[in-house]
Amino acid sequence: MDKLPNNVEHYSTTPSFTQDSVPKSLLNEHRTKPGVWGLLNIESGSLKYVITEPGQESEIILNRDNSAIIRPQQVHYVEPINDVVFHVAFHRAP
Repeated sequence: MDKLPNNVEHYSTTPSFTQDSVPKSLLNEHRTKPGVWGLLNIESGSLKYVITEPGQESEIILNRDNSAIIRPQQVHYVEPINDVVFHVAFHRAP
């Protein structure tokens, strides 16, 4: 899926993280809460987004030209590739 569902609304955004400030929890497998979608946006640099959800495994290199949709409860983690600045915008159904 390359876009958020039409029925979700933005409710929160993380601060911008760098390769030095990214929380360790994002570098390890984790998942969003039920019903919560994430939009992973790269402000500068590159980031590897790794989905480890069984049956959905993939790796995507993200930069300013693309973003990634994080599905509800999908197991994933990120890996900074170089100097990177990114944030995650969270969405859910109203």
